[in-house]
Parts: sequence; structure tokens; C-alpha cells
Amino acid sequence: MNPGSRNYLRCANGADGQLQVVSASYAAGGLGARVAYTISPSEFGLLLLAATARGICWLGIHRCAAYLESELRADFPKATIVRDDDAMRELAARVVAFVGDTSASLDLPLDIRATPFQLAVWRELCAIPPGTTRSYGEIAQRLGRARGARAVGRANGSNPLAVLIPCHRVVGADGKLTGYRWGLEYKRRLLEHERAISQGRGRTGELLLSL
Repeated sequence: MNPGSRNYLRCANGADGQLQVVSASYAAGGLGARVAYTISPSEFGLLLLAATARGICWLGIHRCAAYLESELRADFPKATIVRDDDAMRELAARVVAFVGDTSASLDLPLDIRATPFQLAVWRELCAIPPGTTRSYGEIAQRLGRARGARAVGRANGSNPLAVLIPCHRVVGADGKLTGYRWGLEYKRRLLEHERAISQGRGRTGELLLSL
């Protein structure tokens, strides 16, 4: 893998994440992209997985399919968006399996846009072990921006890949769950599930996204 020419996200839980985004295949708002998506049930609710021809560009989790579709279109207002269950079925099955932790690792293509600061924050998210948390302030400190908790929160909220880039592992300064796009109940359930899995197997899984 050549980080100078490929977009990739490698998240080895418990170790530093590696994220390189050279460029996306589309412009702001999804201009120039054809985005195919499917909606699949999981033990946490419905997952909407979307991808361009180059790789995954969006993942959301919610109980309502219409809400997920509206959020996808809001994030990609200039893209051509089509539902294509057949084309996305195999990829979605792998993601659902990983979210449920029936697979120890995952290797997927990736196509996302990000600023350098967003990438830095998302790298920190991938370095948080499953079932554990860090505060916005702690992440800001790790990035050398002691007063940057709010900026970290904004970058956290702009994460396009729910669960895969684990923004649900970030909490407030007092340890309370806060600020999750998909709802605090999902955040709580994801963390509890990860804690149970980690305690049960005595090791952590690995996530590898690459292009």
C-alpha cells in the first residue's frame, strides 16, 4: 500500500490508526459522483451503506430508513443517488457482520473527503480501543490543541462512516454520552456491545479499510 497514491484507513484497535486521504473521486456535496446504496438490518437497527465506484463513502445507523435516506441526500446534495440492493448486497453483508463482531477483521475500499484536521481527529478515533472512551478535550490535547475540544466535536460530528470510524467512543469531559448524530441510545448500545465482546474474547478486533 502506497500512502502517497491511495486513500486508506487502517484501524488496528488498541494501536494508532492510520488514515490517508489523497483525494476523493467527487467534489464538495458529491458533485460528479454516482452513489449507490442499500439498507440492511443489524442488531442495532438499520444500516445504510453507500458507495461510489471507488469505495465506501457513507454509513449511517438508525431505526428509520426514510431518515437515513434523507441524511444521505443531505450530505450528497449534488450527487446522483440510486438504491441498488443487488450491487451492494455482498459489501453490506460484510459490514453488518463486522458491526455485530462476527468477523475479526474487515478490508474495504474507501472514498471520502476530509480536511487535514478532520483526518487527524479521525485517526485518534480509530486509536480508541473498543468499549473504551476518550473525551473531546483528551483528543484535542493529543493533537496539540488544548483549547480545541469544540473543533474536535465538529470534526467528530462530520465523520461519514458511523461505527467504522468509531465516533461513538468520544464522550464529554464528565464522561457522559453526548453529541452522537445517530442518537445517544445507539451510542450507549454500541459501547456496551463492544465492552461485552472485548471482555468475552480477551482481545480486540481489527478494522482495515483501503483503496
